[in-house]
Amino acid sequence: MAEIINPHDKFFKEMLTQPEAARTFLRDFLPPAVARQLDLSRMHLVKDSFIDETLQEHFSDLVYEVALRHYGSAFVCVLFEHKSYVDTLTPLQVLRYMVHGWDYALRHRNRLWPVIPVVLYHGAAPWTVARNFQGLFDLPEALSVYVPEFEYVLTDLSVYSDDELKRTAELGVSLLLLKHIFEPDLQAHLPEVIKLWYTMRQQEDALRYLEAVIRYVAAAGQNVSAEDVRAAIKAVAPEGDAMLGTIAQEWLQQGLQQGLQQGLQQGLQQGEQRGEQRGLRQGLLAGIRLGLKLKFGLAGAALMPEIAQIEDVALLQTIGDAIELAATPDEVRQVYRRQD
Repeated sequence: MAEIINPHDKFFKEMLTQPEAARTFLRDFLPPAVARQLDLSRMHLVKDSFIDETLQEHFSDLVYEVALRHYGSAFVCVLFEHKSYVDTLTPLQVLRYMVHGWDYALRHRNRLWPVIPVVLYHGAAPWTVARNFQGLFDLPEALSVYVPEFEYVLTDLSVYSDDELKRTAELGVSLLLLKHIFEPDLQAHLPEVIKLWYTMRQQEDALRYLEAVIRYVAAAGQNVSAEDVRAAIKAVAPEGDAMLGTIAQEWLQQGLQQGLQQGLQQGLQQGEQRGEQRGLRQGLLAGIRLGLKLKFGLAGAALMPEIAQIEDVALLQTIGDAIELAATPDEVRQVYRRQD
């Protein structure tokens, strides 16, 4: 399938492709009557994509095949969909995805299976979308029989307390971070996130998990600098884990560079589509804004009113490259001031 560029989708998928995290999620967040029907010891990730290119912009293509208790070889399909913003057409998107799931079941399993759609939402605005498909329509009752009817399971992280989300480290680290990622005081929650991760540090994939967390903060966190992340790690890890801070710094730097590269890539794509330099310039400005915020926090973001006035695309590219090596915001300022 196509690469997921959205950092929220990417982190969501990294979280729930971990079998233990997925089992915990299904056990704790599905309706109890539904969860009791599932044999979570017999579940596996469906590796084959069964969505077409028109759906790939909406879905992470994350599907589990789960056995039913007391029904022999019967399985259900659990599809996970992620939303970081309110999308009024979510029920329609889910229905299209369910149809593809049934097509897949017929092709590969020679049978139909129930599809349980789960939507995880962590946006800033309240979720106001209908939970059932018929809620999209305003029809007389006589016509309702011609409209499919189903519900999706909504997990809105804003209605859960932090304590409820961190019952298990494998899942709680990610849910806490998703819940708070848009908040202006995200840095205040980082020690809690790192502390929860630290309880699972002896696990085989613990460092890879922390890497995903740090890169997500670097790509999507608001008003969070590299120093904020280092401070959170230092507050939790004992002095003997100084190496952890060094590793984290490398990941932060990689996340910063990826953010700059993504801004450049998006700008190039926009420029090609529009046949002009404006798209490239806008992409570069987005990458520079992200880089300044991650490396220097508010002091770096304060440079943007000056940088936003620059029309020279080549100079903007030079500024983007300079952020990685600069030790202070003033060193970045000197790059474009020398061109005056």
